Order: sequence, then structure tokens, then C-alpha cells
Amino acid sequence: MSDSPRPGDDEGLLDQVGPALSRLRRRTSGGRGDLTRNLVLNVVHDDPGEMTVGGVAAEMGVAQPVASRTVAACIADGLLRRAVSQADGRRTVLELTEAGEAERGRFASEQREAFEFITAGWTAAERDQFARFLIRYSQDSSDWSRRQALKGRPGGSAATGA
Repeated sequence: MSDSPRPGDDEGLLDQVGPALSRLRRRTSGGRGDLTRNLVLNVVHDDPGEMTVGGVAAEMGVAQPVASRTVAACIADGLLRRAVSQADGRRTVLELTEAGEAERGRFASEQREAFEFITAGWTAAERDQFARFLIRYSQDSSDWSRRQALKGRPGGSAATGA
């Protein structure tokens, strides 16, 4: 049986999205260490509030000890720093350093280079449309992720948003 979807087989096509995203993530990163580091830096950067190690674990879908080791490595490399929460002085939050921001920029540049190489045979309109859809998918996945987290909470329900 082929992994390629058949023409007109929308379900088969959609079954390929998850594996394709997984391959994309593996193949366009600079390696496992870079992939993990990039994920952590983006999680900390993208959070509008204060990010903790527990928040990193939740966003990455990993156990707290895994996130803790990854965050510790980023701190040791000067990419993140621990700070006192402005909302609750008993809590420790994570902040990007200037080196962390620079590393995020480096990753973004490498990813753009990979995107441009991979899509070199596409028309400009195809590249722009794919980029818009990929960004939209990423943004909309936040809603899905929040709903999944609510399902796991006692008394929480994705349908009610409670």
C-alpha cells in the first residue's frame, strides 16, 4: 500500500498531514539540539505573560524534568535567564537574553533559507499561499491545544470552555 494519497481521496490526504509536519520539523532543523533549543526559545518568546519551566513543559508536551533539563541547558548557554515574577515574587519565570534573541533570529534565518530552497520550483503565489496557510494553521493550533488542555482538567470541558 502506498503512503501517497489517491486523487480525490481527501481522507487519505489529511492522514498525511501529521507525518508530513513531523518530517518537515525533523528535516528543516539544524539537528535535535537545535530543534529543541528553537522550540524552547520560541515558547518563551511567544508567551504574552510570564513563562515558567512548567509552562514550557506544557507547551512542548513533555514531562517537567525534560523541560527543566532543556531550560537549564539554554540558561547555561546564555540564551535564557531566570527572573522573579512581577505578578508573584515567589515564582521564577524565564526570559530571553540578547543572545537568546539572536539565536532565535539565526534559527529563523536558517528556516527561511530552507523554505526558499525547498519551494524554489514553486510560483511566488504558491509560496505566499502556503506560507499564509502554514502560519494560520500554527495560530489556529493554539485554540486546539487550549481545548485539549481543558479536557484534561477536572471539571473542564472543551465544549463549555470552562
